[in-house]
Amino acid sequence: MQPSIYDFLFNFSSVLWEAMPFVVLGALVAGVLEEFLPQEFLTRLLPKSVLPAVMIGAVLGLLFPMCECGIVVVMRRLLRKGLPLSCCIAYMLAGPIINGVVIFSTWIAFRDHKIGPEMVGLRVGLAFVIACATGLIVHLQYKKYGNALLTPLTAPPPVQVDDANEPRIERPRQPFMQRLGNISSTALHDFVDIMVFLILGSVLAALARVYITEQQIEVISRDQPFLAIPAMMFLAVVMCLCSEADAFVAASFTKMHVSAKIAFLVLGPMLDLKLILMYTRVFRLRLIVTIATSVVIQVLVLCVALHLIYQASGWTGLPAGATLK
Repeated sequence: MQPSIYDFLFNFSSVLWEAMPFVVLGALVAGVLEEFLPQEFLTRLLPKSVLPAVMIGAVLGLLFPMCECGIVVVMRRLLRKGLPLSCCIAYMLAGPIINGVVIFSTWIAFRDHKIGPEMVGLRVGLAFVIACATGLIVHLQYKKYGNALLTPLTAPPPVQVDDANEPRIERPRQPFMQRLGNISSTALHDFVDIMVFLILGSVLAALARVYITEQQIEVISRDQPFLAIPAMMFLAVVMCLCSEADAFVAASFTKMHVSAKIAFLVLGPMLDLKLILMYTRVFRLRLIVTIATSVVIQVLVLCVALHLIYQASGWTGLPAGATLK
């Protein structure tokens, strides 16, 4: 059956409306952070060493759970508040996976397949490793290029140093209603700014969904097992699923190896069409290419290694009762 305008509109609206509530939530959280979070406050709480700081950033999703769409807005405000770029990248990549809601939904999706804990452990573990490694790579780039990696709307303002002979003038306390207005203004600005690129990403995702079906990917992975992992990675990029629901889609591929499903579940919340366009409002092209290259290579290598470990140990990597033929 030929693709129709209805198919395109259905796919477009499903991606857009799935992501929009989280963008709204992220914009509101960003407004609160901008108004109430003191400059450099989070930086003073982090360890001085880069690796522990990045590792803390990777697990911030346990305290501040957020979908990948909303987390971009929040991360931009955290950057302006002085949180190191490496920590923000680790939080942005791992936060949509390492949080209670996604962990529970992943376990529920694979519970009937008898591999729920296995899938949760692999998804969380690989996400943590990839997020930390990418954060460290970005830290090396930041040491060389500094805030040139960020857009003007994202780069933190320059630190103002008071004259030694002049006392610091404290900012007068604003009335509550004025502060509420500041939060609304910031949230509305961030929402409009990000929504433009979310809509463009939804259009691209809808076109991809019309011409590339899940059945085609499953046939390729069944007939060409070595292509299963990159095929599922490609599907994750074009489908633009929410991290709270993608586990149920992955679970529907009952005859696919665990390694290919993990590739789908780890890459999707870190990199898809709508996220790439949303990243352009935060990062310069150099940093976007660095993040995308690092994430794709790590997911591919780690999932291939996982597949080989399953083969060497004799595990099937399939749900209970499933076979490849």
